[in-house]
Amino acid sequence: MSKIIPLAERSAAAVWHPCTQMSQLERSPVRAIRSAQGSWLHDEDGRRYLDAISSWWVNLFGHCHPAIVAALKAQLDQLDHVMLAGFTHEPVVQLSERLSVRTGGALGHCFYGSDGASATEMALKMSAHYWRNRGQLQKNTFVSLAQGYHGETLGALGVTDIPLFRTAYASLIRGSTVIPSPDSRTPDSEAISLQALEHHLEAHHRTVAAVILEPLVQAAAGMVFHSPEYLRAVAGACQRFDVHLICDEIAVGFGRTGSFFAYQQADITPDFLCLSKGITGGFLPLSAVLTRDQIYQEFYGEGVDRAFLHSHSYTGNALACRAALAVQDLFDQSDILAWNRARHVDLMRISQPLFEHPRVRQGRVRGMIWAFDVEFTLPDFPRRFHEAALAAELLLRPIGNTVYFMPPLNVSEDEFSFLVAGTLTVLEALGI
Repeated sequence: MSKIIPLAERSAAAVWHPCTQMSQLERSPVRAIRSAQGSWLHDEDGRRYLDAISSWWVNLFGHCHPAIVAALKAQLDQLDHVMLAGFTHEPVVQLSERLSVRTGGALGHCFYGSDGASATEMALKMSAHYWRNRGQLQKNTFVSLAQGYHGETLGALGVTDIPLFRTAYASLIRGSTVIPSPDSRTPDSEAISLQALEHHLEAHHRTVAAVILEPLVQAAAGMVFHSPEYLRAVAGACQRFDVHLICDEIAVGFGRTGSFFAYQQADITPDFLCLSKGITGGFLPLSAVLTRDQIYQEFYGEGVDRAFLHSHSYTGNALACRAALAVQDLFDQSDILAWNRARHVDLMRISQPLFEHPRVRQGRVRGMIWAFDVEFTLPDFPRRFHEAALAAELLLRPIGNTVYFMPPLNVSEDEFSFLVAGTLTVLEALGI
């Protein structure tokens, strides 16, 4: 009789896991998830975990939402995939139209990829190619924020300022100009950042193609917040110096910050909008870049070399687009943004004991994103907190000493109470 090897053990032997030192799996094995429903994951040993980070910020309406499941089942009987070069299909056209409507029609052209890093690559290439098509070949550099994260492919790493991801590949990367982060935890940081941007653009706008940033929240930096006024000032500087603005809403789009798109709180419109993660509600890989008609028209002509030269086999996959349309339907039918605004006071009341903890600093909330910094020296804090959280039936992954919640938008108040109480238990278990 052959020995039954646990799924977690088989995974450690056969699967190269992301953002993981594989040797650590000998000490802390991965959890083998058998099923998921709503805010909860269930492993093969019968344990459950509240997915407080939406599995890397993708499950907007929780896991296995029946409306998205039904939409995918219907699409499977109709069309799985067709190449988007020379063909089209209803889901990709309808999704493009509906995303454009979400921007008030200002961003009317959608180009599709598979993931967030691909969206960054596409936006950077579009910007530089636009200037090339206009005969301004020298406009091919970029400006980004300190601690910014935009993905881990080589072009995306060029505008990412997190050494952990960049250092090993430094010789392969073409970097950007990095200006100080507008970190709300540091007085005058927004003014300092804007001054640095103004000085750089004044001296170098003839060679700068675009400024790229995550509007309102630098997520992978540790949920670093900045104000809508800062974003508005950046957009104004880009306009004055004839430089594109790329808003990376891969993590913060689709209602995470309280508005459908984060940039809308600043009453501006970027030149490029990068989307992914929540776009399909966590069901299938998909990303998109939306842009203005003026930019699209600069690629329109006779020569193929003038066209936007980017593609992959699964561009605009019909199944992924159908899942994304089901997500749009859920926003329209539930008005979940208004619902979350209405219960904001109750959610803040529930989180208050956590923010009042003696070791918690800089408690901050933006829409449905909660974050706080733990003032405590503990070796390997993120790993130890993560493991203690799993023991408390919570999926949490701190960034440095910053703990954050980004649960599904429809997390219940009972579930949120469980999350806050469990986090307090974790702090106590770690001696914090």
